[in-house]
Amino acid sequence: MRFVPSMAVALPLVVFAAGYLLNLLYITVFYHRGLTHGALTLAPWLRTVVVHSGSWITGLDVAGWVCLHRLHHAYADGPADPHSPRNVGLVGVALAQLRSYERVLIRLTRRDPELLQFVADLEFGVSWLNRRGLWWLPYAVHAGVGGLLAISGGWPLGLAYFAGMMSHPVQGWIVNSFGHAVGSRNFDTPDESRNNQLVAWLVGGEGLQNNHHAYPGSARFSYRWYEVDAGYAVCRLLQRLNWVRVRDDGLMPRARRVGRATRTVEAPR
Repeated sequence: MRFVPSMAVALPLVVFAAGYLLNLLYITVFYHRGLTHGALTLAPWLRTVVVHSGSWITGLDVAGWVCLHRLHHAYADGPADPHSPRNVGLVGVALAQLRSYERVLIRLTRRDPELLQFVADLEFGVSWLNRRGLWWLPYAVHAGVGGLLAISGGWPLGLAYFAGMMSHPVQGWIVNSFGHAVGSRNFDTPDESRNNQLVAWLVGGEGLQNNHHAYPGSARFSYRWYEVDAGYAVCRLLQRLNWVRVRDDGLMPRARRVGRATRTVEAPR
């Protein structure tokens, strides 16, 4: 007899997956590959939508996230890295990334020239939500929606919605911790970045941190044939819709196969 999950089980799973994937779309495609590294260009209308809706969808300020991630690349796994497991341990990364994000927002709001240079190319600054201390409002809205879903459809449905929409801290933690501590390395980068295949599966290719740190301007994070980068597949799909344009000249090369062996291409220094 084939097992068919009931709606009481299936619907919360679908709702959680939708919220989780929406956060991945915003963070790994729009925030990370697009606005932070310029690996793809967002259509003007889409860029406007992301800039104005990003804080409401993810709870994370766009300018603040971009600045924090650029700081991470500038000081990767050194003493000034805002969230390196080398400095704070695997578990400590969760708190470190939160505190670093808060400090970045405060300094950007105060127009700190040391940080403004990291986001000088952005035509927007910290959102009005964060400038006015209303950072909690998106979280309250999602909690309210989750509460209404719990009342109308049961607490699993409400919890699934809130967990999916607020999944970004966990996504960020497993990438920033395990992606810099556990896994293999294709390139001899000066940091501790690793390729963690499980994290890549869970977080849209983001676990391929060693590849990404070797070629930060590449929209594709996969280097070897078996490395899965769902985020790049989404980039190509959005390009077909004319929503984004992938910077093809910035893509990392593929590993070259010579007979049964695979030859590694040296990353640019």
